[in-house]
Amino acid sequence: QVQLVQSGGGLVQPGGSLRLSCAGSGRIFGIYPMAWYRQVPGKQREFVAHIDTRGTTMLSDSVKDRFTISRGAAENTVNLQMNNLKPEDTAVYYCNMAGEYWGQGTQVTVSS
Repeated sequence: QVQLVQSGGGLVQPGGSLRLSCAGSGRIFGIYPMAWYRQVPGKQREFVAHIDTRGTTMLSDSVKDRFTISRGAAENTVNLQMNNLKPEDTAVYYCNMAGEYWGQGTQVTVSS
């Protein structure tokens, strides 16, 4: 069984920073692409960032100048560094591995 466990998130003022982390565990063999998505109530989950097995990254237009996705030191771990946060970044953030497995979700709230 595969588990993705997320950490980080919380409440921050506009312009602030937060870091999300996600670690995969269980029956995982090899390194897989990992990604971050976010969702607000009443809307579809939307893509935020992706990193492939070679470390190539892709970010959505809405965050590409402010967020950074990177792999952690351990296999199948991924981080999302979020800078210059805006109220519209408020959402539940989910990590994803291999397009199949999902983390539990982490609330990020940007508000003064």
